[in-house]
Amino acid sequence: MVATPFTPIASLLGGALIGLAAVLLMWTAGRIAGVSGIVARLFPPYEDRQFAGRLAFLAGLVIAPILVRLVTGSLPTQTIAAATPLLIVAGLLTGFGAVWGSGCTSGHGVCGLSRLSVRSLVATITFMATGVATVFAMRHWS
Repeated sequence: MVATPFTPIASLLGGALIGLAAVLLMWTAGRIAGVSGIVARLFPPYEDRQFAGRLAFLAGLVIAPILVRLVTGSLPTQTIAAATPLLIVAGLLTGFGAVWGSGCTSGHGVCGLSRLSVRSLVATITFMATGVATVFAMRHWS
């Protein structure tokens, strides 16, 4: 079994930054910070005045690890013990789930729950339970 590192301070800071970003996006643009919706609306047929903001939000997701590397001199260790075909299937299922669930984990779990959305509560319970079941199955049955 692979040990998972316990990083409460980094996790707390990361969660606070995600919350701050969600609040700032809602405050400045009146938009919910759901990454799947932001990315989907970068492509046709969507056309609105939010394109530059959406692009900046996505750029922030890409630039953040680069900034971590510049500030600390290294990146956090990442270990993915899965074959490429499994990762492709997982990515497709995640994308399908975001479309089918009308939002992703950030949209439902961060923004939807803070707005007391029942739909987001059901979505969050569903993806958290599925995640727990998947980790349990992968660690104990594979």
